[in-house]
Amino acid sequence: MNHHMTFTGCGTAMVTPFRRDNSLDEPALRRLIQRQLDAGIDFLVPCGTTGESPTLSREEHLRVVAITVEMARGKRPVLAGAGGYNTAEVISLARELASIGADGILSVTPYYNKPTQEGLYQHYRAIASSISLPIVVYSVQGRTGVNVEPATVARLAEIDNIVGIKEASGNISQMSSILNAVPERFAVLSGDDAITLPLIALGGRGVISVVSNQIPAEMTRLARLALQNDFPAARELHRHFLPLMEINFVESNPGPVKAALAAMNLLEPVWRLPLVAPTAANQSRIRAVLESLQLVERSHVAIAS
Repeated sequence: MNHHMTFTGCGTAMVTPFRRDNSLDEPALRRLIQRQLDAGIDFLVPCGTTGESPTLSREEHLRVVAITVEMARGKRPVLAGAGGYNTAEVISLARELASIGADGILSVTPYYNKPTQEGLYQHYRAIASSISLPIVVYSVQGRTGVNVEPATVARLAEIDNIVGIKEASGNISQMSSILNAVPERFAVLSGDDAITLPLIALGGRGVISVVSNQIPAEMTRLARLALQNDFPAARELHRHFLPLMEINFVESNPGPVKAALAAMNLLEPVWRLPLVAPTAANQSRIRAVLESLQLVERSHVAIAS
């Protein structure tokens, strides 16, 4: 597989559906994956933090990826999550994911232990030398406390199988510096739905998306239009769906997106602690956005005359 062109366009940071008893809901997972494939999604990203990976057992993590690979195999690439603050553990998980057929690894930076830039470089270099799969670095300082600086991204881009970065710093000028610092073959992907369009305008390759859990076809189209330089059409879609992109982060992700998917009858509204359901007030705000975009039926609440 041509490594560097694989992860282009829109990839969905898949949620992991649970049953009311907190167990993995495999039938719902299969329906969600099929819905993505039917919508023409460019690639799938199971077991990232949107997939509540910190609270999945190793066995569950592998099971979710195995089901995704089984269903997407040959149709769409699978970029499986394997990141964390213990390099040896990340390597062991990444090797297992490689052996079950993932097409690449998305690896969030270490969090909490706050490595230096040199520490980040050595961490990713160690992972890259342990597997032959392509690796996408995931930088999200707001969640990890750690920023991957442009100079470090440039160093990482020299490593053969480090093929891209999911950039979720929210800092457009940093993204611009990264694009200036890396070779053309290195994919810079947005980690924020609302920044997809400007990042592609700067030379980014696409998005790893939360909102595509809800609107896979539309978000894939937005990325594709932008990649084809049809910015007026891309901007129209962006404007239309911006309220949904924003409401997904009214509380910690994946609180809102799972509440929305439950309202759309796609899964049970179940999260694993420490995540909980969004507040009632936020749930009605989410519902209002879904109704305004006609993603759910308007609730026919009788209004007293």
